[in-house]
Amino acid sequence: MIGEVHVNPGNRWALVLAGGDGTRLQALTRRIAGAPIPKQYCRLLGDHSLLEATLKRVQSFAPRERTAVIVNQNHIDVGWEQVQTLPAENILIQPRNRDTGPGLLFSLLHLARRDRYGTVAVFPSDHYIGNEAVFMESVQQASRLVARFPDKIAVLGIRPERPDPGFGYIMPGAPLCADAEGHTAFHVRCFQEKPGAEVAALLLAQGGLWNSFVLVFRVARMLELLRLRIPAETERMQAVYSDPIASARAYATLVPWNFSNQLLACIPEHLAVLPVHDVSWSDWGTPEAIERTLHALQRLPPWSATAPGRRGAGKSRLPTRPAQVG
Repeated sequence: MIGEVHVNPGNRWALVLAGGDGTRLQALTRRIAGAPIPKQYCRLLGDHSLLEATLKRVQSFAPRERTAVIVNQNHIDVGWEQVQTLPAENILIQPRNRDTGPGLLFSLLHLARRDRYGTVAVFPSDHYIGNEAVFMESVQQASRLVARFPDKIAVLGIRPERPDPGFGYIMPGAPLCADAEGHTAFHVRCFQEKPGAEVAALLLAQGGLWNSFVLVFRVARMLELLRLRIPAETERMQAVYSDPIASARAYATLVPWNFSNQLLACIPEHLAVLPVHDVSWSDWGTPEAIERTLHALQRLPPWSATAPGRRGAGKSRLPTRPAQVG
């Protein structure tokens, strides 16, 4: 049973991904913030940015001293105010955006230096999540799953609302285990990242789940899989990650690659998917996705001409000073 496994909270880390450039939403963030800042730093809904909301959400999984965030070097001026409550050593600055693959490799090498056998939950910082308490309980269940099956990579799967070709799809296989409340984790039959519209419809009809990209795993286990599947890049970065100058030079030579498409999709036998129930979820990658969520919430977009209090609504406060980290 998932729920019967003892999990040591002191062994858990939260890793928040905030390194994306958010180019598809720059026209929108310019209207809200007065500058084309990356979406995760913009206050698209209410008084908190997506990043600030994510950092607050993950506190129920790991304390701030065990919460790390990865940001881009060129985002420091924009994002420092929003991450400065974390310990300086937990702010991981990648030299540039090289997509999710190198970003996660960079982060995990730094976490391994501090807690190689820790369990980490990975959280994108650009998602909307309704009913956060239920969602975070699913993350806790995934942590218990990994405690029982330490070689598994647990992925939270979202029940699709429509056959969206812009998401990744996870096809559950045979049941792996269940908890006392009847929540069942499954083996993964296959994993497809951003299929065409027709394939997405077929996957949905066959019970496919959206990939939330919220992952839970042991740090050492993921690095082991990275060495097997992406050996050259992993060995190159592992050799220099403790030297900031050499690490930055090596990182600049990495070819961008997508973690879901080029790793997760290739190792379905090592994955376990935990379907998330009673939670509204959206990857806010496009203006249409944001407007779809706001429509469901019966709220006007803050950039709408008819939105009450539109003047200054959702404005992102830029920091007054940059910071040198490390």
